[in-house]
Amino acid sequence: MEDESWEAEEVAEALAHGPYAPGVAAIPPHHGGAVIPPHVPPPGPEFAPRVRRGDVRAATLALLREGPRNGYQVIEEISRRSLGVWRPSPGSVYPALQQLEDEGLVQGRESGGSRVYDLTGEGRRHVERRAAELAEPWAEVIRSVPEDRHELRLLWGQVGEAFLHFTRTADDKQVAAAKRLLKETRRGFFKILADDHTDGIDPRPAEGAE
Repeated sequence: MEDESWEAEEVAEALAHGPYAPGVAAIPPHHGGAVIPPHVPPPGPEFAPRVRRGDVRAATLALLREGPRNGYQVIEEISRRSLGVWRPSPGSVYPALQQLEDEGLVQGRESGGSRVYDLTGEGRRHVERRAAELAEPWAEVIRSVPEDRHELRLLWGQVGEAFLHFTRTADDKQVAAAKRLLKETRRGFFKILADDHTDGIDPRPAEGAE
């Protein structure tokens, strides 16, 4: 049975504070990010970029070579330069910064309520020795996502951003119209799958499985 319980206020609250709140989803709203309604998973592995071991470290060093940044700025800049394809989590960036500090390649200082990192002299020499290796590591991550999948992911994010704005401003009549549109869109997705379906299995979820 289709869920009739989505109300603008409830959805907005879930988007603002739930597991897929802006900044938690893989891609931020202003960079083609996925702002995801409650109970809807983010795009699957076919859309996920391939991030290699060491890519976060390399990207962090490349950015600090340009100037001091805090951890949040590193995350945002990687996302911006990768065109929204790659947004590393705080759980990968902050340990990388700590490791670089332990190695003496960066130094941190408290500034404006956050810890800002800059390359040390040894860090600059390290980066210069590995200039080719550290040149735009996000470019390889971008190339790991097929162009058509990347475009679809960007469109998904744009729809999500529009949805978030809608939930903050829509009146009851507009919410009712949006529900109809979402149901029609959902049916449209399954129709696309069904049109190319050849094994005789209905691609739609079983009744009551929504």
